[in-house]
Parts: sequence; structure tokens; C-alpha cells
Amino acid sequence: MARKAAIIGGGVIGGGWAARFLLNGWDVSVFDPDPEAERKIAEVMANARAALPALSDVPMPPEGMLRFAKSITEAVEGAEYIQESVSERLELKHKVFRQIQQICPDTLIGSSTSGFKPSQLQEGMANPAMIFVAHPFNPVYLLPLAEVVPSPASDLVAIERAKLILREIGMFPLHVRKEIDAHIADRFLEAVWREALWLVKDGIATTEEIDEAIRMGFGLRWGQMGLFETYRVAGGEAGMKHFMAQFGPCLSWPWTKLTDVPEFNDELVDLIAGQSDAQSGQYSIRELERIRDSNLIGFLRALKDRNWGAGKVLREHDARQKQQFFAQDTKAEGPLALHQMQVLPSWIDYNGHMTESRYLFASSDTVDAFLRLIGADLDYVKTGFSYYTAETHIMHLGEAKLGDHLLGTVQILASDEKRAHIFVRIMRGDQVVASVEQMLLHVNMAEGKTCAAASQVLEKLSALTQLHSALARPDTAGRSVGQRKN
Repeated sequence: MARKAAIIGGGVIGGGWAARFLLNGWDVSVFDPDPEAERKIAEVMANARAALPALSDVPMPPEGMLRFAKSITEAVEGAEYIQESVSERLELKHKVFRQIQQICPDTLIGSSTSGFKPSQLQEGMANPAMIFVAHPFNPVYLLPLAEVVPSPASDLVAIERAKLILREIGMFPLHVRKEIDAHIADRFLEAVWREALWLVKDGIATTEEIDEAIRMGFGLRWGQMGLFETYRVAGGEAGMKHFMAQFGPCLSWPWTKLTDVPEFNDELVDLIAGQSDAQSGQYSIRELERIRDSNLIGFLRALKDRNWGAGKVLREHDARQKQQFFAQDTKAEGPLALHQMQVLPSWIDYNGHMTESRYLFASSDTVDAFLRLIGADLDYVKTGFSYYTAETHIMHLGEAKLGDHLLGTVQILASDEKRAHIFVRIMRGDQVVASVEQMLLHVNMAEGKTCAAASQVLEKLSALTQLHSALARPDTAGRSVGQRKN
């Protein structure tokens, strides 16, 4: 039975939370009195379905069931986790918490608040220990950070349980040890935002010029190294001490206006809004969201390939998914569903179709997932042993186009202590767009010779081979190039 999360407030953030839980297999019940809530969440879900699976290298669980509740009571009944994402009005949040705790006082309640401290949220509540801050960043379904902020009144066991749930849906819970207004990340962003407003107001830079300064320069560094690690590198071989000694004195120079706030009036609003319209007004918000998501996928995939920053979170989430998969799906009938992917812009040719090399790329990633599944992973390779491809035969059976979701499956045709004969299918829905038959040889890399695989690898491989012996042999297995079909 699927676990249930309740989302109170279905705006941009609430919809993102709903998508994050749903696509990780949870059932979700949403309450939002906005008559447009279902439409808005449907649009967020469409973007999330196109984006989040592109970050995963193992099959994601079946999508959960989405329901729209007519009341808070209906939404939270039976929920294991509740996320509040209503407007930033403390009295409204208190009203919501009181209603929730009348029904389920002992259920975890995370708040998406960007400004309020947990102790403020907990005031006058039936069970303040279960209310905490879980502040995400937009888009919630792609960005892993969630600032988890308890107060002295919080139940720390409950907080650890909340952090575990967030990890299970692929997020990175950053435990903020001391509650503070606006937490950590928004405190930092507020400083940048304030300086940016002054630069526009004083006519020094436009909104577009400021954005270019960020995305063409330090923003790229921050995305993979943050602030302090970036500056550590800037200090050269002498490191952070040298950087501080070199640039510390400038802190006393009269650059900053952090202690001064520009007057927030109609003139400033019109100036900022007008420049923003000139900069990006040719795109709809949904178009900008899709552009943003596509770029984030590229950045995150690059970080994932290097096991760095947010990419490390994605890898760890894949590892958890793989463990669950091996415990469950390897006992299922049929080929192993091992690797899902999405056809990206860099995968297509001038005809708009997935190029030939990417079919082999898709097969290679699927086979890598298979090897990880049986224990012949990178740690195994470090011991001096690996499986090498001795022979490959690919058949192109259909066309894949930009945006298509593909699934790589593996059927084991035969195996022994030195060989694995496998049949890969690249699927788009129920259609096989390519099949790749492959013979793998187990090799002692130091000697450059075949040898028997380690016992723990053979045990898993043999069990799967036995399971697959009952499957029908593919019609094209063993077919040579140009051979007629039977």
C-alpha cells in the first residue's frame, strides 16, 4: 500500500511538493480552496513528469495517486507526512495547523515558510513538537535542498524521521541547528537581492545585466562549489587564509548598501517590472519554467556524472532506489527494467530523431545498470576485475524523438562463470525502438585474460539467469546483419 502525503496549499511550491512525492511513489492529497488549483497543479505535474525522470538512472516507482480534498480534514486523514505551503501570513498558518492537529496531532507537519521561525509557527498549537520548517526551493521537484529547521520545542526523533522521508523522495535535508529569521539560504539571497535593487535604482545596471553577471560568472561556480569552497580555490595554494588576508580589508570599503534599503515605491516597482518585461516578456511563464528545467537537468546531470554537489544527492537517491528494486523487481516475471532516460536536445540529429550513437549510449547505460545490479560495479572494478564487451549486435526497430521517455531492459539469455549473454531492449512505452544483443566476458584486467567472476557476483547472476530461463527467447536473438526474418 502506497504511503500518503498531504499538501495544504497548491500554489507553485505546494504543486512542486505534490509532484516530488507523487513521482517517488507516494499517494498525495491536496487541499487548496483556489478554484484553479487543479489546473495549476496539472501544469506543474506535466513539467515535473518531463523533467524529474531525466535525472534518474534507475526506474522510478509507479506514480502515486493524486486526489484533491474538499477540506483540510479530508486531506490529512491517514497521511504519514503533511507539508503546509499556504501564503506567508502567520495567522493563516496558525489556523491551518490548528485544524490539522484536531485530526492528527502526532503527524509530522513541515512548513514551506521562507521567513517564519518554527517557534513562531508552534505558538498555541496542541502539539508544537511536530511542527517544523521544511523550506524548499523552486522547482521543488528538481532542486534537492530543503532547509529543515526545528525549535527547542521540537521532537528531535520526529525531525530525524522527517529528514529520512525527505531523503527518500530525493531531497537534501539541511539541518539548520539554530532557528533564525529567513533561515540560511534566503538570508544570503536577501543580501544579493538588496544590492541588485540598488544597482537598478541607481541606474548602474539593468535587470538583464545583473542576471548576465550572475549566470555568466559566479553563478556557475556557486552551482557546484558554493561560496566558501569557491573562495578557497581563489586563494590559490595558500588556501582560505590567503584569500581572507588579500580580500578581507575590502570589507571596510564603502561598497555595500546592505544596511540601507531602497525606498519600496511604485517608481521602483515599475522600473524593475518594466526592465524584466523587456528582458523576458517574449516567453510565457510555462515556457520559462520548461527552459529553466531543461537547463537544470543539464547542470544536475553534469554534477551527477562527477558525483559532486547536488549530483551526489542524485546518485545516493539512485542507490536507494536500486536497493529497493533489487529486493522487489528481480523476482518479477519478465526482463529487468533497469534504466530510464529521456531524449535530450543533444541526442537528436538533423531529422529530429535520436541519432544512432545514442542508441548504443542508451544500451551502454542499461548494461552498466545491470552490472551494478549484480555487484560488478565501480568498487568491483577497483579490485582488478570487470566485464568487457566481446560482441554487440544492434537492430533499429523504431524512431525516438525529442522528449520521448525511454526504458532500457535486460533479459539474460545465458551465463556461466566467465560469460554473460544478454539481450537489451530500448523501449518507448510498449514499443521496442532498438534491441542490442551482447556478449560480456569477465576479465582479470591485470593479466588481460578471462577468468571466473567473484562468488558474490556469480550468485546474483546465476539467480537472475535461472529466473530468465523461463522467458521466451527473443525472435531476433542470434540474428546476423542482413539475415532475413523467419
